[in-house]
Amino acid sequence: MTKVTTVNVNGLRAAAKKGYVEWLAAGDADVVCLQEVRAEPHQLPDAVREPDGRYAVWAPSEAKGRAGVALLTRAEPERVRVGFGAAEFAESGRYVEADLPGGLTVASLYLPSGEVGTERQDEKERFMAAFLPYLRELREKAAADGREVAVCGDWNIAHTEADLKNWRANRKNAGFLPEERDWLSRVFDPADGGYADVVRALHPDVGGPYSWWSYRGRAFDNDTGWRIDLVCTTEGLARRAVKAEVERAASHAERWSDHAPVSVTFGV
Repeated sequence: MTKVTTVNVNGLRAAAKKGYVEWLAAGDADVVCLQEVRAEPHQLPDAVREPDGRYAVWAPSEAKGRAGVALLTRAEPERVRVGFGAAEFAESGRYVEADLPGGLTVASLYLPSGEVGTERQDEKERFMAAFLPYLRELREKAAADGREVAVCGDWNIAHTEADLKNWRANRKNAGFLPEERDWLSRVFDPADGGYADVVRALHPDVGGPYSWWSYRGRAFDNDTGWRIDLVCTTEGLARRAVKAEVERAASHAERWSDHAPVSVTFGV
């Protein structure tokens, strides 16, 4: 079995003070993908920067205090790549991937969130336009090398109405725009991107399971959430998925991020 977990930590230094360290130490994931680290490695406590029993790969953003992704793996990576070849996003702290022993390539992704009518949405659209061709290239190269791929992280798009509680009120908002959802459909199209949404495949007929809840109001208590933290894999790996779960905190007070960890377990 191989277990992969992804979580947007919403600032790792803050999360480390609220339960992240204990959560990581108690977990059994073989790979942990982190997003929105918002810190450079030297700014992190030793126990966070170099957790026991794991190899850590950090990809901070050149914009201080923003973005940042990381991979924590039990096996030593054979190869690491930061960025996906687009010059604009080379040091944006939004993508890092590693080849692991046993034929698995795993990546941590923090896709821009966007905001309608602003430069942030333009940035998101440029990112998506550059990233889809790379996803195809990654899948094709992996197939040629006999490898499987898992791109995990905060994709910042709810794909269908089942992926957010209050979808009617969000039809004109970033994260649920028709063009964003169409782009994600292309990622999941076997004739285009060729990736599978593993959590949805294992939970086909439910709302959610949600992985992000706003800190505003009582969104968490009412489970008014979004499913935007995805584990997307090549088809061969998707067929080996046996379990998917969202580690929703027992209460609002016990949360150490506004996102919950999402885990998928794959059989041999």
